[in-house]
Amino acid sequence: MIRILQKDSRAVKILFAVIIGAAVVTMVITLVPGIFDNGGASDGSVFATVRDPGVLGRLTGDSIPPIKMTEVAQLAQRELQQQHYPDMLLPYMERQAGQMLVNTAILKHEADRMGLQVSDNDLRWDLRTGKFGPYLFPNGTYIGYDQYINFVQAAFQTSVSEFESLEKEDMEIKRLQAMITGGVTVSDNAVRDAYRVQGTKVKFDYAVLSSDDLRKQINPTDAELETYFKQNPGKYATAIPETRKIVYVAFDASALPGGKPQLSDADIEGYYNQHKDQFSVKEQVKTRHILITVPAGADSKTDAAAKAKAQDLLKQIKAGGNFADLAKKNSDDPGSKDKGGELPMIATSGLDPAYAKAAMALNPGQTSDLVRSQFGYHIIQTEAKDVAHAKPLPEVKGEIVPVLEQQKVGSVEQSFAQQLAAQAQKDGLEKMAAAHSLHAVTTDYVAKDGVIAGLAEASGLLAQAFTASKGAAPATASTGDGFAVFQVVDVKAAHAPSFAEYKSHVTEDYREQRVPELLNTQLKKLADRAKVLNDLKKAAAEMNVPLKTSDLVGKDGQVPDLGAMSGPAAVAFSLAKGAISGPVNTGRAGAVLSVVDKQEPTTDEIAKNFEQTREQLLSQQQQEVFQVYFGTLTDKYQKAGAIRYSQKQPTSPVGN
Repeated sequence: MIRILQKDSRAVKILFAVIIGAAVVTMVITLVPGIFDNGGASDGSVFATVRDPGVLGRLTGDSIPPIKMTEVAQLAQRELQQQHYPDMLLPYMERQAGQMLVNTAILKHEADRMGLQVSDNDLRWDLRTGKFGPYLFPNGTYIGYDQYINFVQAAFQTSVSEFESLEKEDMEIKRLQAMITGGVTVSDNAVRDAYRVQGTKVKFDYAVLSSDDLRKQINPTDAELETYFKQNPGKYATAIPETRKIVYVAFDASALPGGKPQLSDADIEGYYNQHKDQFSVKEQVKTRHILITVPAGADSKTDAAAKAKAQDLLKQIKAGGNFADLAKKNSDDPGSKDKGGELPMIATSGLDPAYAKAAMALNPGQTSDLVRSQFGYHIIQTEAKDVAHAKPLPEVKGEIVPVLEQQKVGSVEQSFAQQLAAQAQKDGLEKMAAAHSLHAVTTDYVAKDGVIAGLAEASGLLAQAFTASKGAAPATASTGDGFAVFQVVDVKAAHAPSFAEYKSHVTEDYREQRVPELLNTQLKKLADRAKVLNDLKKAAAEMNVPLKTSDLVGKDGQVPDLGAMSGPAAVAFSLAKGAISGPVNTGRAGAVLSVVDKQEPTTDEIAKNFEQTREQLLSQQQQEVFQVYFGTLTDKYQKAGAIRYSQKQPTSPVGN
């Protein structure tokens, strides 16, 4: 399962540097100009480089592989998709991804320096017994290499080799974390105190003031609104966006001189020859197999027993035994045994090399002798196979024609549009349109994000129009189903509205500004009155504020209007039974609380949750210790100039 990675020769370089280092360090530091210069990396394909922060790192250069812009972009794109974030956040995600890769490089370098590298056997054991074990070894049995490939591709959208490399890296950094935090402990009393706080539950009355309700109470006069409008000129200086009046002439393929261009056989054949790689079929094979596994690292006795069992099954098949029945009863591959050992048609590049070679050597219907792979002994029956080849032109013609037609029509339309634009520059849009039996249309004033009713897609035209000057030469733009030639005939700059035409917006802005102030004032008044009366219910009734009662909730609970009890409402856990809180402001609402019941965990509950709480508390403190360690480590690298960022920062999606 585990592909052997290429051995790292960095240890040899470091050993060599150590041997000669003592003789040359002083000379190099003294004579080489700029050795302590931390200028930005000049390679545009590199996001950042990280090297050893010591003198050895300065001598050997970038001893850690550079972090490529493509790596940053791929990680950012993957996070964007997995978190379902909008594309507009991609530049931010790329900066975050780049820093994450830099941090990982620093930690891995330190782990390497401490000799914490992960071997193939370590990874194999982790995949069997760790978090992936239930998926890769259900009930202790390996799912099979083809299912392993499918699992990695579906879960991580990457290759098996890349997945295993990243998993090794993650394991190594976890070893480093365990080493740094291994001495962290928590006392029994700290665990009990933590669960006493964590396990406490409260029930409370709460009087709720809603921002939406308070907004309705804010009814400013026209004079107040007009004053607010005048006092905030910057807020409304460009409230009315820039608009433009555009005249355009649109056409589609039906208006092209000579009609829609036709494809020739030569066009289709030329496209096919230039894009043959798109129509290639990889070598693939459809097989049945019976697998008798040999565990990794098994002794010769275990291997011999597996081979003998496989040899006996092969003898039964050659004697006329039913392959599918024998596979169902004996195969150790859970992904195929219930199907009589049948595997789907699969590219041989995704199979074990020995398995693939044997399967392709058979003709359909033939059965192999025993085949030894990294998983054990196989008996293979080939059902169908396909050598690598390019699909013939007749087979893919139906795919080529629509693409080529779109390209050809688009090219001719664009050329015609440029011809019309040149003619319009000379004769004017109206005259040009009439000469070609087209129509010139003048829009109303339209905003940059507006819609032009006569066009299928106007965003490209508008984007160009809002960068053009009034009266500039006619330009061309795609319209989704054709092209348009257009010209900006007038511009209304963004400007402030009059108070009268913007009054409704000003009213909402005024209310929005006043709500937080009013909420705080009313909350304080309610809390003060409740404490004077020593009765929240009476105070709420006097002020006509609705009173609600929570369920018995813990710190992980949620309460309507207040949200998570880990937020501002957590003050309830610090109050005694019968006590009244001060103002609790959650942003869009506020409340005053009065605790009616409080239940601390019993001694038995503390004992029952003791180990879980200890683990949580220990994990929290270990994270804090490791964060301090990493902060110090990063500071060390930064002060040594061991981290260098390229001047070019990632801002575009993968592939652009």
